Amino acid sequence: MSADIDKTAEPQGTPPAGPQAVKAIPVRHYGRYVTAVIAIALLVAIVYAFGQGKINWHAIPDYFFDDRITTGVGKTLLLTVLSMLIGIVGGIVLAVMRLSKNPVTSSIAWFYIWFFRGTPVLVQLFLWFNLGLVFEYINLMPFYKDYWSNFMTPLLTALLGLGLNEAAYMAEICRAGLLAVDEGQTEAAHALGMSHGKTLLRIVIPQAMRVIVPPTGNEVINMLKTTSLVAAVQYPELFRYAQDIGTVSGSPVEMYFLAAAWYLILTSVLSVGQYYLERYYARGSSRSLPPTPWQKVKANMFSIGRPKGAVGA
Repeated sequence: MSADIDKTAEPQGTPPAGPQAVKAIPVRHYGRYVTAVIAIALLVAIVYAFGQGKINWHAIPDYFFDDRITTGVGKTLLLTVLSMLIGIVGGIVLAVMRLSKNPVTSSIAWFYIWFFRGTPVLVQLFLWFNLGLVFEYINLMPFYKDYWSNFMTPLLTALLGLGLNEAAYMAEICRAGLLAVDEGQTEAAHALGMSHGKTLLRIVIPQAMRVIVPPTGNEVINMLKTTSLVAAVQYPELFRYAQDIGTVSGSPVEMYFLAAAWYLILTSVLSVGQYYLERYYARGSSRSLPPTPWQKVKANMFSIGRPKGAVGA
């Protein structure tokens, strides 16, 4: 009696069929489509409203590179740089004083930070400008003597008001950066015979820069915008010149838009510089640095037309 043969069975030695590919069906996010449509509709409505408004847009390009505007841009940048230098140097000194074990210096630094962070910049500018009610003369013995009103010029008022206020914020930023460095670094430096000052300059501060640089970049950008407040103490910078031109030309609102455009340009340039500075100080903290914007653009350009799934050389 012959055995039945299963003709449908796979022949011996044939490998089993592999698992079939799973076809993934993406989840549809209808809420995203709705919010995107709403956002675009709002943007179109805002653009349309500004386009229909009673604003003389042609006045903006007419005065965009006016000599007074470009002079104001230069003074704004100068004021930003000088005020940040005062703020950074003062912030480092205050941070070291705050971390000092001497209760007197630590208390003085705390009071300084408390006062300047707790009062508005505009109020501080007016206080400096009107301190002649308290100090009638400025007397530096054989070097200089004059009335306070002559000594406290608009430029000096702007530098003191912005720089000393910025020092209070930079003090907290620097203090956070110094505290972020492991104490073992300081102990190891002292074990090698390095003094406290040399340890601070060569060991602690270089490592603290990774923490200090990002918020410092933000403070520079914020300082650039804060310089517009010094128009209140008669210092001519970008915003003050824009106001003067708007008053004479009869286009005050248009000149405000012009000043806003210049501030956007300047802050955008500073933001690019901040990105590369942060990237520089990130070396050593990560195995691979993030690609720069230009590297991302080149990668996207070269990827156009490449077959899907292909691996670049």
